Amino acid sequence: MTTASDVWHITSVSDAARARTAAARLAAAAGAPVLERARFLTALTERLRQCLAQPFGGADVVVTTEQPTPDTDRRVRVDVRPAGPLADAGPPWQFTLTCPRPVEQTGTGHLADVDGTELAEGLLAADEETAAALDRLDELEELVRFHREELHQTNQGVLALHAELDAASRAQRELLDAERVARTEAENARRLLTFLTTASAVVTTSLDHEDILRRLPRLLVPDYADHVDIWLFDEEEVPHHGERPAAAVTAARTGRPQHAADHPGGLPGVEDHPPSVLSPTRPLLCVPLTARGVLGVLTLTAPGPRFDPDTGVMLLELARRLAIALDNARRYEQHRDTAEALQRAQLTELPACQGMSLAARYLPATHGLNIGGDWYDAFPQPDGSVLAVIGDVTGHGLRAAVIMGQLRTALRAYAVEGDSPARILTRLHHMLRHQQPELYATAVIARFRPGETEVVWAAAGHPPAVVRSPEGEVRILDTKPGIMLGVPLAYEYEDHVVRIQPGSTVALYTDGLVERRAHGIDPGIDRLAHALAALSPAELEDLDASADSLLKPMLHDSERDDDICLLLCRTGPETAQSCR
Repeated sequence: MTTASDVWHITSVSDAARARTAAARLAAAAGAPVLERARFLTALTERLRQCLAQPFGGADVVVTTEQPTPDTDRRVRVDVRPAGPLADAGPPWQFTLTCPRPVEQTGTGHLADVDGTELAEGLLAADEETAAALDRLDELEELVRFHREELHQTNQGVLALHAELDAASRAQRELLDAERVARTEAENARRLLTFLTTASAVVTTSLDHEDILRRLPRLLVPDYADHVDIWLFDEEEVPHHGERPAAAVTAARTGRPQHAADHPGGLPGVEDHPPSVLSPTRPLLCVPLTARGVLGVLTLTAPGPRFDPDTGVMLLELARRLAIALDNARRYEQHRDTAEALQRAQLTELPACQGMSLAARYLPATHGLNIGGDWYDAFPQPDGSVLAVIGDVTGHGLRAAVIMGQLRTALRAYAVEGDSPARILTRLHHMLRHQQPELYATAVIARFRPGETEVVWAAAGHPPAVVRSPEGEVRILDTKPGIMLGVPLAYEYEDHVVRIQPGSTVALYTDGLVERRAHGIDPGIDRLAHALAALSPAELEDLDASADSLLKPMLHDSERDDDICLLLCRTGPETAQSCR
């Protein structure tokens, strides 16, 4: 319920002062907060002053109390309406106070009950209210200052945080750049190491120095060099029209790597020289090939305007490995040539016998030092017969070659006594078993009598002989052979007799001709039988040509792990008179 409490008629400044004092008492009695009261009284005083300043100045102040309801609070509403002709000019000025305490009605319609003492007290109270408002204002200003300082500190913190974030961002970018550079360097190092490993394997797996010299340029050009020259001191060929770069000559003389260009190379351990007249626009890197001494000089022409330092280090290491590979290859070739000469020196010339043709081939292994134990032999007997022998001492090396020579010599000695092939093998077995207990050998001996159809043979663990008739029929003498020579077991070998037609060809061979790791020995023997059958009568007229024709289909692969011996024996229709 709403109740109008008072109506104050303001006609003079004194009335306005009394109204302000009454309003102050009312607001204080209602328990309005100090700032709310100050704001209310200041606004009321200003409104009354404006009304008094108008012509026919004056105002009516209506003070209304509103009792609380369930939906509203207790309030005091003050309306100020100008008096006189302007009373209806517009809506009245209004201010509402929320009152914590009940407000008593004054019951008066004018301000005559406000005397001078109360007016003075009201004025003094106004100063108190103003002081309270100023105190509150000071508190607020202090609070504002506090918050301003807090805001300033916050801003400083934000600025510092931004600075830290900016510094962290720069550090992160620097780390990313460093990581990118490190990743690039690591990738380049990995690429160089991979190439060095691959190139090293290529040059070190070959024992042919000419093959190594052919492979190296293909490895380096064009990625790591525009041109490659290898100067070996014992070579007579001198490229570049007989001229050598001065840096290469210096490298050969000093044994230190040299770099020739119009700028410093910056390569570790490499001395710099002016550009070479042979390559004025491209840098040269001349590296001595040093193993057990300086073998030569590797000269590389840069693929671009300069050599990369990391690439230069890799090239120096590759040159070192190349020098070792060349030195090993050349020493191997020297040993191989010596071994082959020794091997061939122990192979006798075949005798020339009327009524019988002989042809032999010896091929050393392509791996190892080529000192093997394969041998062949053929020699006449006092009774006019001819003994054809082929054998193989197990293993390779100088010892195998020496044992092979001993066996060949002993065999000839036993044969002079007229022993049969089986008896000769038995005596060889006994000798080898006692003198060389850790070495074994295989052998086959065939005795031919020119003009006769019987061939007596005996074998000690050796692949079977293959016989081709004049009509081209081929058979394998696959009678079970005896044990290998030298096996720690007493053994007596047996002679076997085979009848052959005049003009037949008997092939004796070692296992290197027919045995391959992937296929075994039996398929190889079958291939030999087919190859022998495929020889034409014209080819058989020249037994040496027949031997070459027979080897071609048998050696389609060029790499051999074992020596090869082949002995061809062809009987003729004539009766032999002599052999020489």
